[in-house]
Amino acid sequence: MIEIAGLTKTLTAGARPVEILHGIDLHVAAGEFVAIMGPSGSGKSTLLGLIAGLDRPTRGSVKLAGQEIVGLGEDALARLRGRTLGFVFQSFQLIPTLTAEENVAVPLELLGRRDARARAKALLATVGLGDRGHHLPGQLSGGEQQRVALARAFVAEPPILLADEPTGNLDSATGERVLALLADLRARAGTTMVLVTHDPGLAARADRVVTLRDGRIDSDRRRAA
Repeated sequence: MIEIAGLTKTLTAGARPVEILHGIDLHVAAGEFVAIMGPSGSGKSTLLGLIAGLDRPTRGSVKLAGQEIVGLGEDALARLRGRTLGFVFQSFQLIPTLTAEENVAVPLELLGRRDARARAKALLATVGLGDRGHHLPGQLSGGEQQRVALARAFVAEPPILLADEPTGNLDSATGERVLALLADLRARAGTTMVLVTHDPGLAARADRVVTLRDGRIDSDRRRAA
């Protein structure tokens, strides 16, 4: 479902190039759950953004469901993401002028789904925000905004779900609810999941734990059956 080959990202700091990722090779099978871990600055979020086509690599290839995304124009990328990807940003990226319910409904409305608002309302209830759907993001706590962002990513049941620290702003009880939701989505829809996390509890539920260090894959461990 995800094929990465020779992925390199170089930035320029002053006159000096700084290599963030060094020739990453990674394949993720359909339905697989991969947790990406590593110290701060190891390249985890950069890798996730490249997989989603939110940034361009310096070199290398990224294929989603067999389609090469490196070199695609913005319109083609947007269409591909709409069909294929759900993405949870570490900074939430909610639309500030829309209510929680409207934010969650956006992906379905873009797909022309008539059940967008009903589906959004049901999913907000699932993440414990059934009574907060009419609130704007600025009226919600950080943890509540995180749950809205998760609901928005799940709402269209995408084949691939990418998330950057999806439990990072949640208390333990809400974090468990989110992990249960992730497990349910995967069980019902066969979703392929790649999650960046520092949470050992979340990583323990993954099929594989890929650890980055200094922009390279330091280890790739599969969980024992």
